[in-house]
Amino acid sequence: MNNVTHNAIVSFIWGIADDCLRDVYVRGKYRDVILPMTVIRRLDALLEETKQDVLDMKKKLDSAKIANQWPALCNAAKQAFCNASPYRLKDLTSRAKKQTLKADFIMYLDGFSPNVQIILEKFKFRNQIDTMVDADILGAVIEKFVSPEINLSPNPVWKDVNKTILRHPGLDNHGMGTIFEELIRKFNEENNEEAGEHWTPRDVVELMADLIFMPIADKIKDATYSCYDGACGTGGMLTVAQERLESLAKEHNKKVSIHLFGQEINPETFAICKADMLLKGNGEQADHIAFGSTLSLDGHASRQFDFMLSNPPYGKSWKTDAEKMGGKKEILDTRFNAYLNDGEELSMIPRVSDGQLLFLLNNVAKMKKDTDLGSRIAEVHNGSSIFTGDAGSGESNARRYIIENDLVEAVIALPENMFYNTGIGTYIWVLSNKKEARRKGKIQLIDATAMKSPLRKNMGKKNCELTEDIRKEIMRIFLEMEKSEVSKIFNNEEFGYWTVTVDRPLRLRVYPERDIPSDTFKKTEELSQVKKALAFVPKDTLLDDWNLFSKTTGLKASVLKKIRPFITEKDATAKPVEGEADPDLRDKENIPFTYEGGIEAFMKNEVLTYAPDAYIDPSATEIGYEISFTKYFYKPVQLRDMNEILENLRDLEKESKELMFDILEDVK
Repeated sequence: MNNVTHNAIVSFIWGIADDCLRDVYVRGKYRDVILPMTVIRRLDALLEETKQDVLDMKKKLDSAKIANQWPALCNAAKQAFCNASPYRLKDLTSRAKKQTLKADFIMYLDGFSPNVQIILEKFKFRNQIDTMVDADILGAVIEKFVSPEINLSPNPVWKDVNKTILRHPGLDNHGMGTIFEELIRKFNEENNEEAGEHWTPRDVVELMADLIFMPIADKIKDATYSCYDGACGTGGMLTVAQERLESLAKEHNKKVSIHLFGQEINPETFAICKADMLLKGNGEQADHIAFGSTLSLDGHASRQFDFMLSNPPYGKSWKTDAEKMGGKKEILDTRFNAYLNDGEELSMIPRVSDGQLLFLLNNVAKMKKDTDLGSRIAEVHNGSSIFTGDAGSGESNARRYIIENDLVEAVIALPENMFYNTGIGTYIWVLSNKKEARRKGKIQLIDATAMKSPLRKNMGKKNCELTEDIRKEIMRIFLEMEKSEVSKIFNNEEFGYWTVTVDRPLRLRVYPERDIPSDTFKKTEELSQVKKALAFVPKDTLLDDWNLFSKTTGLKASVLKKIRPFITEKDATAKPVEGEADPDLRDKENIPFTYEGGIEAFMKNEVLTYAPDAYIDPSATEIGYEISFTKYFYKPVQLRDMNEILENLRDLEKESKELMFDILEDVK
């Protein structure tokens, strides 16, 4: 299917909304009819040729009084689904009365097999029937979808009986998926969907598929492999991954079988994904698509997968999931809580405002450990996943876990404006638990932000793309582990750091003669006793030493605690208060793992030189991890030479004087 045909079909279907639905639905609700009808017509087109065979089989099964007829009927339809009603969609265009049309259309929908009924249920399409019947537009909508002007069938349509003049080419599953994605993109654009709810462009998906398959292309065997997407949307990533693996296997003379698994929380996109899997002719694949939240209701909790790729929602709250899991502080899910090699327990629960890293951890938990290839992951995130979160936070701990377990092969920065509904910068994480020898203990950073080709026409926010040549160049840099201005290789330790709390002792000077408020104590005699104790302190007692002064008073610690704020002031020349730090002088320092000599050397070189009395509390030290592309790829702007700037200013001054002179001459 070429772009002209693709655009023609999308335009025609989009036109149905304007022609038939405009005065009945608001624009934001067009999709409630158009998307399910597109799916229904595609299913209907696949079943047209075998319709009579299905009806004949049903007649036999009814005569034999067989209850479970669906397996035999689907077999007769030569698909993973079927429709046992007496009708095809085009048969319904002849109905003159709208109530007859309604009854027959409902019978037609009820005739679909159970796996299609799930799709219709998630679309909530039956809710639209009364609205369309009351507005008398159901017949018009059906007529549009069965129109000879478009072909949603995989079979070509010819202009002549000899089949020599092509009218419409057949629409394969890949083309149908592309049309679905384009329709959804247009609907989202119309509805101003928020930035996090966007669809992954095909060029990005192609790159992600290359990143998980190309490094192990020569290790593919005659075997069965599994591929998983925990935020699968319409299933586009799974489809591309399947095609890529099958293509590579063929190039290496291998025969592979690939099983696709996914999960999607949005009912509408789940329905489209389920339909897409059915359209591929594999009912089992459709059963592998789970509905619900991957975080709080994992549909594949007991499975592990060979390959995983995903574009999870980012910048989106997961508060509802957290509540379903017992509250953020009570989450015990082993996907998000782990143990390091030294036995240290690590909570990787991020802030509830952004749960994207939980999807990455979900994939990590599903990695195979007992196979030669292990598992490979490619997942696209925004910048928050690589640097948000202080040491000890859930985000930092997640990065710590995957880096200290040596799972990260590379992080690739993509150009801005790569996605339809958001212009923010994005990054592809590439993970493997069976790294090749040269990658062990290392992470490759690739700055591909400038590697892009402009689009002739923007697609929403998307104004550039990764052409095939650009993708090949990124893959070359990745596979060769090239070191250059856009590619750098670091040891894992480069991204780790200690956050230490640097304290300095509290120093107080005492002023025993100062007044103590009368309400400091409940009883007046208590205040009197305190004043007497302070009065009997020897005059020669050092007032710059709180420790000595407090002992001299003979007062209890609880009493001293109450009066100290009123009779002391901080004084840098006073002696340290035993066991107490000055909170106003407290500071935190981030010390890289790569700092020579570690924490001790840092304190000696960077702190004690300027504050000899400083010290750290080892129990408060936290370990953090972050990846900063700015740090490694920042290129300072070359400042202009001062003489050049002055020369330009003189030229401008001269021009302005000449212009003023001309204006004054004209006035005269």
